[in-house]
Amino acid sequence: MEHNKIDTEFQDSYNDQQKWVLDSSLDSRGEIPVRARTGAWRAALFIIAIEFSERLSYFGIATSLVVYFTTILHQDLKMAVRNANYWSGVTTLMPLLGGFVADAYLGRYATVLLATIIYLMGLILLTLSWFIPGLKPCHEEMCIEPRKAHEIAFFIAIYLISIGTGGHKPSLESFGADQFEDDHPEERKMKMSYFNWWSAGLCAGVLTAVTVIVYIEDRIGWGVAGIILTVVMATSLLIFLIGTPFYRYRAPSGSPLTPMLQVFVAAIAKRHLPYPSDTSLFHELSREEYTKGRLLSSTNNLKFLDKAAIIKNRGSENVMAEKESPWKLATVTKVEELKLLINMIPIWFFTLAFGICATQSSTFFIKQAIVMDRHIGHNFIIPPSSTFALVALSMIISLTVYERLLVPLLRRVTRNERGISILKRIGIGMVFSLITMIIAALIERKRLDYTKHHHMVMSALWLAPQFIVIGIADALTLVGLQEYFYDQVPDSMRSLGIAFYLSVIGAASFVNNLLMTVSDRLAEAISGKSWFGKDLNSSRLDRFYWMLAALTAVNICFFVIVAKRYTYKSVQSSVAVADGGDDVEMASVANTSKYT
Repeated sequence: MEHNKIDTEFQDSYNDQQKWVLDSSLDSRGEIPVRARTGAWRAALFIIAIEFSERLSYFGIATSLVVYFTTILHQDLKMAVRNANYWSGVTTLMPLLGGFVADAYLGRYATVLLATIIYLMGLILLTLSWFIPGLKPCHEEMCIEPRKAHEIAFFIAIYLISIGTGGHKPSLESFGADQFEDDHPEERKMKMSYFNWWSAGLCAGVLTAVTVIVYIEDRIGWGVAGIILTVVMATSLLIFLIGTPFYRYRAPSGSPLTPMLQVFVAAIAKRHLPYPSDTSLFHELSREEYTKGRLLSSTNNLKFLDKAAIIKNRGSENVMAEKESPWKLATVTKVEELKLLINMIPIWFFTLAFGICATQSSTFFIKQAIVMDRHIGHNFIIPPSSTFALVALSMIISLTVYERLLVPLLRRVTRNERGISILKRIGIGMVFSLITMIIAALIERKRLDYTKHHHMVMSALWLAPQFIVIGIADALTLVGLQEYFYDQVPDSMRSLGIAFYLSVIGAASFVNNLLMTVSDRLAEAISGKSWFGKDLNSSRLDRFYWMLAALTAVNICFFVIVAKRYTYKSVQSSVAVADGGDDVEMASVANTSKYT
């Protein structure tokens, strides 16, 4: 009788898990979501649609910025690349603020709506700067210097887009991943595919931007391109709103930084206490008490932080009073969440070299295309920014091959749900970024020699290898970083997790500017010649590429050391159900590192 009662309870638990989404998310009415009506791909497709339009707008502007600065605003090469890097850096660092606001106060859905409105304001101002007479770049068709009013309007517009991107990127991507429940086996596998298909949709937007939009900018005008981008973004906002009944929502949980500080304070206050021999003596809430996110298991790294979870004077009357103050006593889960953030710091730092390599594809690679022969046939000339399409195409093909061929094969070999661990994927992509810099250095040297000896420009097709290889690197490392930061941050900080990934590219843009300045001054001090002249033919971009290749090679060695010592998030699964015919088995899973 007792056995039948337990079997019945397990069966009821299994049925509830199949019908309801029990991960603390809510539906649009504020109730527990029904699995069959909400979330998964039925909701994620609406979210991927708005990401397509946002990337269409962003890359329609970003890949043409250097061209715009040099041809419309008449800036020299060094100033144009620096301004492009500053904008890219600010745009990819702003998500740190946007992610914090989404996780702590507004929630991801509301943050996406607000950010999209700000984004639209930037696109509208950018478009008006080409149609309002007082804001146009020049009085005439040709001018030596643009109007100051146009410069001001242009920079306000693109930095409004930066602010919009700051709220849009971390909130939208994590909101999409929230549509899949981690503790549901089928949806967990869907989530692993989600980041690949999200990136494929992203690349489709990039590809459309650097072909159709860039062609319109180059041949018809920036104003017409602005109208198209504004209409597409407004339409995608409507599509996003239509999906409202199908989404799963997570309520904001307050500042995620306060619990981290509380763990530090409690650990320092108890630093003199002996370390318990049994980890079960640490303070932890029960699953019934803990309603926000998932419980984490204790790990063996950064053990000094574990003292924050030690209960002093166990059994005495002041135990309950101590438990009421999170500044004196932390749970194991809160301690482990702080460990996760500390463990991420070296991973974040040693992926900056990849970010520096990736920034070259939208700056110097494009500038190389400008001074090369872009003719196809006798009449058609490829816009320089359209060469970036090779990156998007390479990324789409690489992601498809990885998702459809490599992952199923690797799953059978490694018995890892992801095929290979996230950090291995990131590391392999970094090797491809190293290969990219070597190829770029060799091709730029060949271009300089060809121009000098033949007094002709070389075909832009020579740039294809470096664009294609950096696309493979992006498919492995960029997508890997998205998944890594979303998966490994505390559940309450997942918007910030996506922001951490974006901040790699943002910080890399500023470091790239610093490297340009330092290497240029050293070159002038040693040889008397600058690496960055007024144009590419008077520059030595090949030497800059070789320097980046050397830095990347050294960086990969350090990354491998850090990755080998990394401890993945260890989650206490609430229910893991294995269906074995008539028997329903229930198991507690305390370690998920084999899946990461």
